Amino acid sequence: MDKVKINNALLSVSDKRGLLNFAQSLQSLSVTLMSTGGTHKLLTNHDVLVQEVADYTGFPEMMGGRVKTLHPKIHGGLLGRRGQDDEIMQSHQIKSIDLLVVNLYPFEATVESQDCTFEQAIENIDIGGPAMLRSAAKNMLSVTVVVDIADYNLVVEELYENDSCLSYRTRFRLAVKAFEHVAVYDSAIAKYLSRFTEKNYELG
Repeated sequence: MDKVKINNALLSVSDKRGLLNFAQSLQSLSVTLMSTGGTHKLLTNHDVLVQEVADYTGFPEMMGGRVKTLHPKIHGGLLGRRGQDDEIMQSHQIKSIDLLVVNLYPFEATVESQDCTFEQAIENIDIGGPAMLRSAAKNMLSVTVVVDIADYNLVVEELYENDSCLSYRTRFRLAVKAFEHVAVYDSAIAKYLSRFTEKNYELG
């Protein structure tokens, strides 16, 4: 499957630079938008039509934001194989998510602060973001995943030039970046945690 038309997009970002213009461009292309928390607030405050994830899943954010996007209607929409899983997606009212835009909580920046406690660092470990990135990147045959703000303009330009479609070359390249992004993120968490031993931090 070379070109895939972008009909539905999920946006959930920590770094919101450039997001508003990107979302407005997607809206001008008639892409249906969905987002979470602060991302949803930013977009709605600027009159961008966007559905909140909790309204779509029918399941509220909980546990202080720890559980937001960990839901079959999200991951089914990202992992569903077009032309193969259509029937089961339809039976469970799962809509395809063709474009995922995610960047992760700033873990490294958080732990570099002298005032950061161990508990604060743990709360800044993003769970839902990496899970969505992996789902979308795995399904690169059907889904485009964007982790880098620098790719916003490139994606928009290709969409305008190709009747709201993105090529497999683009999807593959961006999937690789997503896996690299998650790997670096997880490595930073492991590096931070490895500094703690039972000698200087009582676990449990």
